[in-house]
Amino acid sequence: MLLLFIVLPLAVAAVMPLLDRVSRRLPDALASLTVAALFAMECGYVTLVAGGEVVYWSATKYGVPAGFSLMMDGLSLLFLVTISLVAFFCSIFSSTYMAPYGKKSTFYALLLIMIAGMNGLVLTTDLFNLYVFLEVAAVAGYALVGFGQQGDNVEGAFKYLMLSVVATTSILLSLSFIYFMTGTLSLPLLASQAGAAMNAKLIAVCIALFLMGFGLKIGVVPFHGWLPDAYPAAPAPISAMLSGILGKVTGIYALLRIVFSVFGLTPDISHIFTVLGVASMLVGALLAIGQTDFRRMLAYSSISQVGYMFLGFGTGTAMGIAAGLFHLFNHAVFKSLLFLDAGSTEYATGIRDLRKLGGINNRLPITGLTTTIGVFSTAGVPPFNGFWSKLFVILALVGAQQYFVAVLAIGASILTLWYFLQMQRWAFYGKLTAGLEFIREVPFGMAFATFCLALLCLAIGLCYPWITANLIEPGVTALMGAKMPLM
Repeated sequence: MLLLFIVLPLAVAAVMPLLDRVSRRLPDALASLTVAALFAMECGYVTLVAGGEVVYWSATKYGVPAGFSLMMDGLSLLFLVTISLVAFFCSIFSSTYMAPYGKKSTFYALLLIMIAGMNGLVLTTDLFNLYVFLEVAAVAGYALVGFGQQGDNVEGAFKYLMLSVVATTSILLSLSFIYFMTGTLSLPLLASQAGAAMNAKLIAVCIALFLMGFGLKIGVVPFHGWLPDAYPAAPAPISAMLSGILGKVTGIYALLRIVFSVFGLTPDISHIFTVLGVASMLVGALLAIGQTDFRRMLAYSSISQVGYMFLGFGTGTAMGIAAGLFHLFNHAVFKSLLFLDAGSTEYATGIRDLRKLGGINNRLPITGLTTTIGVFSTAGVPPFNGFWSKLFVILALVGAQQYFVAVLAIGASILTLWYFLQMQRWAFYGKLTAGLEFIREVPFGMAFATFCLALLCLAIGLCYPWITANLIEPGVTALMGAKMPLM
């Protein structure tokens, strides 16, 4: 039942603060088991949804007068799987990493609330409920960014909060205009109307407000100012969640669902997506060069990688949309891996400044290996997963006759490899820095999480036909069809 994807994490979050009195290890185990259960349930739907089925749940069927309903199609399932996959390894990593922060039960409760909010957002069939779930996930995100309660944690959380207020105000205003024009916020009803009851000028205003609001949530250029401060300020597992899935769910999923189902992907919107994609891809890559803070470099790299997704969506073709969704899925894996590796490096050395590191690869062999795999995946080196999605984006651009943009995408990938190799040269290779002679590899839980994500980068790259057929193509079908069936 689809409601379980929301109720289960909320129910576990409600009891989580009580578990510290029973056992300090119980919150760790229960959080990981809860996310694993969500992932197992999602896997049970893969074959069904890949076969073209759409799964519904409605409160009215159980005698509840509220018009609350949920729907799982190919796009929803892709995002649900991505959320649980990243969250599972982040929760395992947190079992050791978050110990110095104290109150891990509170941390896991907030993490599960954030997961419940994201799950609700990708399942709901109503734009107002989408807004509500977006706020649930975002509020938990603010608290998690500032969880360390230190100066940079609080500053990053405050910037994230203030700009998110602007974003949500913009989104809510646009929803108000849509309701004023149509009298409904139901996605199936809006899709069936296909813009017939909407004023052209108000549609343009709504699109602009949505682009600003969701652009701020994603951190796409020029709405990226908060991101390089918030990602490094958060604890490493939360940086991984923010970069890997939260911005993608509260920004990209919502934007795609609204654009394709409500307005349709017009040539003007496609052009805007392409411009935002080029700007993000290049600005993010150029600003990442020379960054000496490990996680700040990763934050700028995330901006750059989002650009590739927008380029794929901007083509408006089935191949381009598939490439954008595939890169979104791959980015969730390899960028989460790199943020966790950055957390492992800081945990082992107490240092985040790359210039103060050096030669630690022999002391941290697993972290060094998994970081290298994450770097190759991000830069698009075969046979890792990032190579295929970047290749598909470039081929989609060529197919859409956007040759110059395709060349820029190749150039940005070369820049990505450059600054990441520079990072590895500073931190992992060369002469071991004095004072780091006695560091040792991180504890098993942290190393296990990064090693599994690194294996996934390789496995997805080798098995990409299965991934695209069972997860990506159903998502493309859900978007390209755009006519959500009335229940």
